[in-house]
Formats: sequence, C-alpha cells, structure tokens
Amino acid sequence: MVTKEDIQKILAGYDLNNLTIGVLGGHSALDVANGAKKHGFRTVAVCQKNRANTFSKYYKTRGDKGCIDEVILVDKFEDVTKEDVQKQLRELNTIFIHNRYFWVYFNDFADIEERFQVPIYGLRQGVKLEERDQPLNQYHLLEKAGIRLPKILREGGEVLEKEELNKRLEHHFVKEKGAPILVKANEATRSYERAFFVATTAADYFKKAEEMVSAGITTQENVNQATIEEFVIGAHVNLNFFYSELNNELELMGTDSRRQTSLDGFLRLDGKTQTDLLNGGYKPSMIETGHFAVTMKESLLEKAYDIGEKFVKTMKETVPPGMIGPFALQGAVAAYEGREEFVIFDVSMRIPGSPGTKYTPYSGYMYGESLSYGERIAMEIKQAVDENRLPEIIT
Repeated sequence: MVTKEDIQKILAGYDLNNLTIGVLGGHSALDVANGAKKHGFRTVAVCQKNRANTFSKYYKTRGDKGCIDEVILVDKFEDVTKEDVQKQLRELNTIFIHNRYFWVYFNDFADIEERFQVPIYGLRQGVKLEERDQPLNQYHLLEKAGIRLPKILREGGEVLEKEELNKRLEHHFVKEKGAPILVKANEATRSYERAFFVATTAADYFKKAEEMVSAGITTQENVNQATIEEFVIGAHVNLNFFYSELNNELELMGTDSRRQTSLDGFLRLDGKTQTDLLNGGYKPSMIETGHFAVTMKESLLEKAYDIGEKFVKTMKETVPPGMIGPFALQGAVAAYEGREEFVIFDVSMRIPGSPGTKYTPYSGYMYGESLSYGERIAMEIKQAVDENRLPEIIT
C-alpha cells in the first residue's frame, strides 16, 4: 500500500519550482493541461498508443499553441503503474490529476492504491468510492449526509431470486403507486458503461431485461447485479463543486447536464414516430456522449450549496482526509408538493468529465471571470506551493 509517508518522501525530493501536472490521455486531460499551462506548470499526458493523436499531435505544445508538453506512450492505460513509467513521471516532478479513467481502464484499483508511487492531487481512493459495490460507497455517503437520493429497490451487486425481486417491484408499483424505475446494468462489451432502461411495472422490467440480454446489449449476470432505483422525474442538473482544503471553502464551479446517445435524438422526434419506433422494437440507449452548460435560478443556489456543504462534512468525518478539490453531485431538481428539491443519483469524487462548467456564471461571481476546473486546480496547487502546504492536498 502506498502510504502518506511514501508520498511525502517523494514530494520532498521534488523541485517545487519546476512541477509538472500529469493526466491520463482522455476524459478531462485537455481541461487540466490548459489550466496548468495558464499558471506556469509544465504538462504531461500518459496516452495509449492507439489513441494518442489528440495529445501528441493536435494539442501538442508548439510555440504559443497547444497545452500538452510531454507525452508518455503506453500500450494500455493501466501501464501507468509500471515502474519505468512512474520513474519518468517522478523525474518530471509530476503531480497527477486522477479522473474516471483510473477506474474504467484498470483491472484492479488496488494498482493505484498499492503500486502508483506518484503524488495525486485529491483523494486517491475517491474514484473507487463512486462504485456502488464498495464499502462506504456513494449511496452510503449521501444517506449519511442527509442528502435526498432516489429510493433504492435493489443495490448494485445484491443478487435476489426472481420471486423476491418481483415482490419488491410489485410492492413499489402497486402498493406504493411508485414512480418508474431506472435499471443500471453494465453493458455487455463495455463494462464501464451502463445499459440503462426504464420500467413502469414488474412485468415491464422482466420483459425489457430479457430483450436487452437477447439483443446482446447487456448480460443476464449484469442484469442480476444491476442497481434498481426510483426514476426521478425532474430537470437534470449536475452540481460541479470545488472544495479548497487550503481555504476551507466550498465553491460552485458550474452546472451542466448530459447528452446521451441515442436518447437525445429520439426525444427530438415527433410523438407518432417515437411510438412507431417503440412498437417496432426500437429501444433508445442512454450512453453518455457529452455535456452542455445549464444555469439555475438563483433561488436554488443556497439549496445547492447546502447539500455540497453536507457532503464535504460527511467526507471529512467518514473518509479522511475528506474531499479535496473537484467533485460533483449529479441529479435532478424535482418538485414535491410545490417544493423544489435536489435529488442526487450520482457522485463524482474527482474532476467531472465536462469541460463546459466554465460557461456557466458561478465561478465568475466569485473570481470576476469564469474558471475551468483545470485552471482552478492549478491555482490551488500554486497556492499550496507558495504557502509550503503541498502535502495537505496530495495523497
């Protein structure tokens, strides 16, 4: 296990006047690198050989253009834990910014916890805690924080006999007259993506699950272990926060929502065409393709900050050292008896995947101009170096 003492020893050997900000080549890499360059840091991207052109060609630093100074090519992303790659990163005095790729492309997150001896900005184990089958997972943390989340009919990884599951579904739909349910099964081929589907009755659930397995979209094993939760009918808003450990202050960086293939295109069709497609067996998929900036009315800001503060407090109490830097509470604004309320159904405990948060006004209200996540992270690291407090924000 990589200990705090191991990381502090590595930091002690760094030239703090010549730090490099490192990323895996994807997700939010360009956002991070662009912000780092603005504040005088060098940048390095660890890229897979078959998908490196974005970083080694199109956005490679050349004169006043580009933001990727160095590229380290690997056969697979998980090769970042190989000793020769780690050695190159340490020689560059690298502070690594982790993202969702650290879970998606690694066979075992223990490689990062136990073998990756490179300082990481933020909570090293945060990405792991996003998964629903982990102890102290996001549902546990949200519940402990007192944040409204969808009703869970079956937790991810909980395997139930068909009869028992049917009883739960019937109780929800018939006795409680409950809302539709959202099923979050992993895809058959891309296990890191979810093959979502919505059902309105118990029979509807079993029918759609069987159809998706038959079509090869998911597997029966994935369906059996999928999270089943209340489908929240509301306006989707992702609350993208930044917690400054140095200043003990929570900031709302921006708000956005998701573009999903092929659901977005399907919803743009007229009602008759939608019905004809559904009757013909078509099922729109909900694969996340991108994000777009949205804004909230100001009366929701205090409610947003309130749940953000609750989450930060719970993290400090439950998962020391707590939340460091970027995180997101992703959900919807629902109206219950005329009262608007945030319902959170996903947590990102690292930099979110959307580079568009700067195009909402909230960080601008704080700093005079809107900031990207990459720039805000670079500002925090620079402040830590200037104040000789870097160990406080590194794990």
